[in-house]
Amino acid sequence: MSLSVPPQRPSMCPRQMSSSSFADAFDDARRKLDAMGVQEPGEDEVLSPSLSSSSSATDVSATYSVPAESPSPLSPATPTTVPITPMVEDVADNFAFAFDIDGVLIRGGRPIPEAVEAMKVLNGENEWGVKVPYIFLTNGGGKFETERCRDLSQQLEIDVSPGQFICGHTPMREFADRYGTVLVVGGEGEKCRDVAESYGFRDVVTPGDILKANAHTAPFRKLTEAEHANSRDLLARHGAEKLSDIVIEAIFVFADSRDWASDLQIILDIAQSKGGRLETRSETFDEGPPIYFSHNDVLWSAAHEHARLGMGALRRIVETVFEDTTGGKKLKTHAFGKPQVSTFEFATRLLQQWRATQHGLRQTKPPATVYFVGDTPESDIRGTNAMDAISENEWYSILVKTGVYQPGTEPKYKPRKLVDTVLDAVNHGIRREMSRLGSRKEAGGRMLPLDDAALKAVGEGRTPEFEVQDNFLTMA
Repeated sequence: MSLSVPPQRPSMCPRQMSSSSFADAFDDARRKLDAMGVQEPGEDEVLSPSLSSSSSATDVSATYSVPAESPSPLSPATPTTVPITPMVEDVADNFAFAFDIDGVLIRGGRPIPEAVEAMKVLNGENEWGVKVPYIFLTNGGGKFETERCRDLSQQLEIDVSPGQFICGHTPMREFADRYGTVLVVGGEGEKCRDVAESYGFRDVVTPGDILKANAHTAPFRKLTEAEHANSRDLLARHGAEKLSDIVIEAIFVFADSRDWASDLQIILDIAQSKGGRLETRSETFDEGPPIYFSHNDVLWSAAHEHARLGMGALRRIVETVFEDTTGGKKLKTHAFGKPQVSTFEFATRLLQQWRATQHGLRQTKPPATVYFVGDTPESDIRGTNAMDAISENEWYSILVKTGVYQPGTEPKYKPRKLVDTVLDAVNHGIRREMSRLGSRKEAGGRMLPLDDAALKAVGEGRTPEFEVQDNFLTMA
């Protein structure tokens, strides 16, 4: 066998405020396993695959580009962050995790049992005593990022910061200076209006405002007393004599609609208007304002045993009904979120910034490997694989069976690894990295590299048992 010395991955960052390093901790931990040789846990049970506008003190601004179908680029975006004093800890320097939430960590508002344990493993409760940086990347939204982080903190029994969290509408903050009057759709009550205004949007209109101004807009929707009271008087607010004096410059679907029928009617009315003027009709049906959806998931994992319809379904309905009611005219809408590669690029910048602010790691380059754990092949796995294809670092897709994916089916977009739960995903990623790193033997404390066959096995996602031959680790 021809032997080569592969690069050692992952390298581990020494403590930022201590002379101790992960290498020493790793050495101590592995000494305990000397009697067993170099043996990694088997994985026979695992199936094989068939962002606020304010910046932090550290400048890691990134360009968040619009999806390919959008005609114009976004302005530079800076990931949301909350500066945190770096911890004194042993931290994995060369790999990190990113997680979808619904169907991976949470289902129906409750944590998936293995999720709490998975977070403990990442936070250092593992045989190597190493902490692994991680972020959350979800298509969901409808709340302030800080509110969603508070909920997630309680559910997972950890502290989740906005500096490690991206939801579907986070990138929309970059449009606040571009548009004046906008329609914001979705979510509960006035939350999405509040979020949009916190992003800097100056004049936010909701479907409730339009229904309050003209109750005949959606014949089968009647505002409750509370909804009527919370909705704004459009004419008075804009100093207008009639609704056609009010121009909607863009439509943003921040979160899933709570009343598809009325929201669909209002979106179509504006899409077919003369330049966004309410209650007008274009003769050419090509004068409407741009329409942005925060994500494109047709299905998502909720409390019901079967996946539920999501925002992507509404997007398709809007486009289809527009075509049916305009004699065949096509409507081009735009979507953020997964699987758009630009979302993963934004996540890369957020992860770099989080590793620096929380863990004290240098930001000169992203981690060599990012393990993305998701439950939806069409968004999570598709987007991760697409990012991996263009990125200088490795994006490694892991699909879990606790959400949208139906066990036993063949996913259209294949993950690098298919596992039962998020805990399996975390253990797989850490073991893979530790196998690639090799093992320190007590005699001399040397780091033994993997030989070609062992390196190939690890690269394929396997962590078999190893043995030492000629100063290399080879498969037993």
